[in-house]
Amino acid sequence: MVEGGVTTADKTEFTECWKTVWKTPYIMRLAFSAGIGGLLFGYDTGVISGALLYIRDDFEDVDKNTWMQETIVSMAVAGAIIGAAFGGYMNDRWGRRVAILGADILFFFGAIVMAVAPNPWVIIIGRILVGLGVGMASMTAPLYISEASPARIRGALVSTNGFLITGGQFLSYLINLAFTKAPGTWRWMVGVAGIPALVQFVLMLSLPESPRWLYRKDRVDEARAILEKIYPANEVEDELNALKLSVDTEKADEAALGEGMITKVKGALKNRVVRRGLYAGITVQVAQQFVGINTVMYYAPTIVQFAGFASNSVALALSLITSGLNAVGSIVSMCFVDRYGRRRLMLVSMIGIIFFLVILSVVFMKASSHAPKISGIESAHFGSNSSCSAYLTAPDAPRWSCMTCLKADCAFCANAASEFHPGACLDSSKVVRGECRAENRVFFEKGCPSKFGFLAVILLGLYIISYSPGMGTVPWIVNSEIYPLRYRGVGGGIAAVANWCSNLIVSESYLSLTEALGAGGTFFVFAGISTISLIFIYFLVPETKGLQFEEVEKLLEDGYRPGLFGGKKEKSKDQVEST
Repeated sequence: MVEGGVTTADKTEFTECWKTVWKTPYIMRLAFSAGIGGLLFGYDTGVISGALLYIRDDFEDVDKNTWMQETIVSMAVAGAIIGAAFGGYMNDRWGRRVAILGADILFFFGAIVMAVAPNPWVIIIGRILVGLGVGMASMTAPLYISEASPARIRGALVSTNGFLITGGQFLSYLINLAFTKAPGTWRWMVGVAGIPALVQFVLMLSLPESPRWLYRKDRVDEARAILEKIYPANEVEDELNALKLSVDTEKADEAALGEGMITKVKGALKNRVVRRGLYAGITVQVAQQFVGINTVMYYAPTIVQFAGFASNSVALALSLITSGLNAVGSIVSMCFVDRYGRRRLMLVSMIGIIFFLVILSVVFMKASSHAPKISGIESAHFGSNSSCSAYLTAPDAPRWSCMTCLKADCAFCANAASEFHPGACLDSSKVVRGECRAENRVFFEKGCPSKFGFLAVILLGLYIISYSPGMGTVPWIVNSEIYPLRYRGVGGGIAAVANWCSNLIVSESYLSLTEALGAGGTFFVFAGISTISLIFIYFLVPETKGLQFEEVEKLLEDGYRPGLFGGKKEKSKDQVEST
């Protein structure tokens, strides 16, 4: 998933990681147990894409209300924003282990609440609970793994959290597909998330707190005991001294910045280097969301239905492609990000994203213009009570197509001979849906039969391939490198909030946009926003590959200018005064 932080690790580090965990299985136990939080993060953000299809079938007021569908999806994001903020407080006050246990409780009860929900509003409550858990897990799981891992393999172990997030999303699609024929369908889909939450809760009860947090709380002996389980005996003292130096530096920075988040944010915004870092960090985080990726991750089966595949199970099966490619892309990113650089990978990624969004837009518009016509005879076949009332009273009814019918909040019952022949425009109620399917016809409610359908799915896959290795992972890497050390937590937090808020805006507005503009028009809007984002990235985001933190700070101090202008740097105030 795109909201989780990513830490890169090279091939050597992965080799060292394998050797180390083979010798010390306890390290893998720590990393795997905490990493289940990443799996839950991915699962709970991905599962709703398929569950929503069947929630619409069970609750007609959801099926008829676009805003309700968007709210069911996006309330997990809203909960995550609050969960991330509260999770930061829990991490500092009660420790990483307690925060993970708290997230598990929220995941478990959120899953149960959704599974037994008697109405849509209870589902929304469950989504908020799950979202709170997602927000807490998104920052706590990688933090715990990082602080409980040997420094030489830290990147590799933290990277497993990123894999588990995308793996959790892929698993959610598989689980969705597995329960399409089961009684209760969506209730099983959302309820299954309670199992790994319970497993992680039990595992974490037997694991220790982060040694760094313990040392910071002056529980040095406990921190030493954990380090002795992680490091060879001859390295423990060195690690303890390094931990002391790091914690002392952190405390000194906090004393310099002042107490309280508001004070820290004000201090960050007054610092020119941090402001320039935020221009870059917020730009890439907002761009990551406004290229439209989470419309695909949250609404992939619905988008596939827009492309002309009416069957829920077919839509879910084809959606596996997007989720699988997203998981593969995160691995590809790790292979190339240190070789070709962050900036270049993002620029190439954005160009590919824009290209495929434009082509997708054209394909969906073409599909709309070639939608099957409405036949008065076919509609009359089901009787006036089953026909769409808007169609019956429309003066231009002979010119209606399937797309006109769907825009009137009705449904298209395909011709018995061929889906592409003129069909019936009917009321979209459950009863009429049953009448249509009783004659072995296909009932279309979200999209129209189209010969462009498979092309749209292929383009969707190419869009994911363009997105995942670049804009999917690199923005988090940039935000881990772009700020001065003493402001890294504040800067990264501000950028992460910008990411979650952008995610909320996109997920809460996507279906409304498709109603107003159509799927083609909506993808074109995303292409336009992506083009603007590409320009901002080009002008505001420097290359940080291979630079020490001090070099990045100096680069921002001098002022970054892209190569198009000769690679010149803005003179600092001191330089101006000296001339």
